Amino acid sequence: MFDTENIYTMVGSELMRRRGGEFTDDLKDELMGLRPQTTFETMIRRYDLDERWEDLARESNAIFLGLLDEHLKPMPGLFELLDALEAAGIPKAIATGSSRGMAEEVLARFDLSHRFAFILDSEDVRQGKPHPEIYLAAAKRLGLSPDQTIVLEDSQNGCRSASAAGAFAVAVPGAHSETQDFSSASLVVENLADHRLYEVLGLRE
Repeated sequence: MFDTENIYTMVGSELMRRRGGEFTDDLKDELMGLRPQTTFETMIRRYDLDERWEDLARESNAIFLGLLDEHLKPMPGLFELLDALEAAGIPKAIATGSSRGMAEEVLARFDLSHRFAFILDSEDVRQGKPHPEIYLAAAKRLGLSPDQTIVLEDSQNGCRSASAAGAFAVAVPGAHSETQDFSSASLVVENLADHRLYEVLGLRE
């Protein structure tokens, strides 16, 4: 829904700058969509850091919050899509690899929390993306089988998670992820206003 990965790129770059390292594109692609613990443990191994993942997470969150107001932007077509889904009575929920606190901070900037049935975050599952657990859990909570759900994802790890769960995975690459491997997706669209997305959802534009 938001180009948070652009902000996370700035966060990762700042974290590594403080430690004399570089937040490379290949590392960014590897980490995108993963839960916080996996993300920071990977960074610790990659740069041989003598730090706890929890400490890196706290530092990362502080940097992230400091950037939100200036840099957070909704993806093109987001609000129109939400309106169309609500007009059609289609339930929607959020399944994110981020922490609940960070997800709520992002949603609060645009007063969106009340427009979703629930949020599942990294603490609600034992296995993070690309494991399918979070999307299996989301479908169950919605009272649907996974193949009755459509998942919108902007990362290769997220698409692999949704596809493995049996959902119809729609990739919506941003500038930060357009070079990633979306071969697991059922459909790749340009943005949230793409007419093909509306067709799949059975919505009127």
